[in-house]
Amino acid sequence: MDYRTEAPEIIRSFLNYHENIVGHSKKTVDEYYLDLRTFFRYMKLLKSGLPHNTDLDEISISDVDLDFVRSVTLSDVYDYLGYMSRDRVRNQNASDPEYGLNSASRARKVSTIRSFYKYLTLKTHQLEANPIQDLDSPKIMKSLPRYLSLNESERLLDSVDGKNRERDYCILTIFLNCGLRISELVGLNLNDVRADHLRVLGKGNKERVVYINDAVAEAINDYLAIRKNIAAVDTRALFLSSRRERISKSTVHALVKKHLGAAGLDETKYSAHKLRHTAATLMLHSGVDVRTLQELLGHEHLNTTEIYTHVENEGLREAAMLSPLAAHKKADKPAKPQPSGDEEPDEP
Repeated sequence: MDYRTEAPEIIRSFLNYHENIVGHSKKTVDEYYLDLRTFFRYMKLLKSGLPHNTDLDEISISDVDLDFVRSVTLSDVYDYLGYMSRDRVRNQNASDPEYGLNSASRARKVSTIRSFYKYLTLKTHQLEANPIQDLDSPKIMKSLPRYLSLNESERLLDSVDGKNRERDYCILTIFLNCGLRISELVGLNLNDVRADHLRVLGKGNKERVVYINDAVAEAINDYLAIRKNIAAVDTRALFLSSRRERISKSTVHALVKKHLGAAGLDETKYSAHKLRHTAATLMLHSGVDVRTLQELLGHEHLNTTEIYTHVENEGLREAAMLSPLAAHKKADKPAKPQPSGDEEPDEP
């Protein structure tokens, strides 16, 4: 898939802008393209009189132009979101597919569509008015992040053993102490390791400094003592696979699951991303303020970080126990006589 050859000009210019001017990653831009391709395929199905059971994947959007984009109404978009909510297959390759995308997935698609129309209206002025300006985003049900306790985190680290012990221990230590995203971890190069910090390339190609503590420094040094004796295919990569290439996300996911199981933890409940949640939550519990945590995690918006302020906190539990009325008990009172049938009931 290459939007530069597949997308019509009006969509291609939008994607070029985000990749080359805004600086979004190729993966992000590709996701924008997939969102817009599906959207305009549905719009063509809706407006062209094609049979309703036409496979969206068979519909070309190569002829989508400004007039067609302008013809889309708010009602059309809500029709599309209804299709996404009820009829869209979640996993095309599943043997028993489920239908209907969740609110978070639909909200992301709404964000792409709104961004596209905003670009045409405010940036390139190809549209005089934005036909979907009042488009609402689906309400997302926010759930608290799942994370390991301090004791469980220590059990996980203590369980690491086997052929790649130094590498795996280093990876888990970085996850649990630094809260890196899995893409950030696999992207680390040898020259990103400094005496007291890591240089991390985050979302949107934004670089940030993540300081390391003694545990991380020791784990990295122990791994580098092994790493220097490996004839690496990728000489730049910090973490290598058994093929001596840069380690992949799937390999990291697998090793995290493996060591969770070895530690007696439920590998179906936790993942590499949950280790990032664990790092954030444990730091917050230890007194790190939320704005510092925002910088450390590489969150663009503070409200993304603030979800960690809502997790169960021993400080909140302690505050409840310290209430002056915490020890108050209900006084025993004699039972109140029941009124006979001819008595007037008490006034409410």
